[in-house]
Order: sequence, then structure tokens, then C-alpha cells
Amino acid sequence: MKAVIIGSTTLVAAAALGFYTWSASQPPAPCGDTAVATSAIGGPFELLSETGALVTDRDVITKPTLVYFGYTFCPDVCPLDSARNAQAAYMLADEGYDIGTVFITVDPDRDTTEVVAEFTDNFHEDMVGLTGTAEQVDAASKAYRTYYRKQDGDDEYYLVDHSTQTYLMMPETGFATFFKREHTPEQIAQTAACFIDAQA
Repeated sequence: MKAVIIGSTTLVAAAALGFYTWSASQPPAPCGDTAVATSAIGGPFELLSETGALVTDRDVITKPTLVYFGYTFCPDVCPLDSARNAQAAYMLADEGYDIGTVFITVDPDRDTTEVVAEFTDNFHEDMVGLTGTAEQVDAASKAYRTYYRKQDGDDEYYLVDHSTQTYLMMPETGFATFFKREHTPEQIAQTAACFIDAQA
């Protein structure tokens, strides 16, 4: 068993080294580091909008859009990230860019259409809140390669572990790049503008 584990580790290390070598040989990306498997992120989904209408990704991502997965009961991360994404959208609007913001819940049991509508309205008047059945949310999460898991504990006041990246999605070409928690509104706005300009 130990030999198998060592062999697997060696293969992983070799693969990582190969990827690093390939990445290092590529010219710098004009809009920042986007060295990820772009074809693996994003895809069709079917969810309920905050108005109660059944929508697809094509209905929602009609322009460059910042997409974030979280939940409204989140004590700190989701409100902060949503506020940051909204601020970046306002900055872009001031510069003449039309960009959307989308919040997809990973807690459909508590996050009804009314709840996500109230949550998103706190950050940006045009931020779209999406929810759905557990199956619909799970399918959307898998399409975007996000992670979430309900913590054990209280049936009402539980927390949900989840990934926190924000995706920049384009209506025609799909995934463009992603942003981590440490990215500032200014950085998001600047990078998003670069990608939008590149497709103009």
C-alpha cells in the first residue's frame, strides 16, 4: 500500500512540475494570470430567479457577469464578497462598462426567492439572486466546480462551508477568469475591464 501511495505522489508531483514548466513557458496573459482549465468552468444551469421565474444561464449571463456562490445566512464572508463585487460593478459602470452581478445560493433550504432578493438588494440594485431545488443548485455548483457542505448541528442556524471565488463570465465565450477573496474591488474592476476591452 505504501508503494502505491508513493507512486501516486510521484505522479502528482511530476504532473504539477509539467504544468508549471508549461505555464512558465507561456507569455504573460494580458489581463492577468488565468492559467486554469477554462473549459471546465461554467455551463448550463436552471434556477429560480429572485422574482420566482425559472431561468437558465443564457437568461442571466447576457453581458459580462461576476458570478458568486454563497448563502445569505453566511456570517461574514458572503456579505463582504458580495459588497466587494457590487463595488467593482459600480466602478465599472462609472467607467462606462456594463457588467452584471449574480449571487447563487448554496443553501436552498433557507434561501427562498424572497430571501435572496432581499440579500442582493442590499448590495446592488441590479444584482441577481438565484436559488432553486437542492438538485438544481447542486447541478449549478458542479458546473462551476464549486464546493459546499452543510455543517452538522442546529437544523435552523447551521453554517455552510463553501468555496469563495468569484467568476467573470462572458455571454459568448464563457469563463474568462476568477477572483480570490483577497482581490480588491479596484483589481476586479481593472481586470474585468481588460477582458471586456479584449472582446470589443
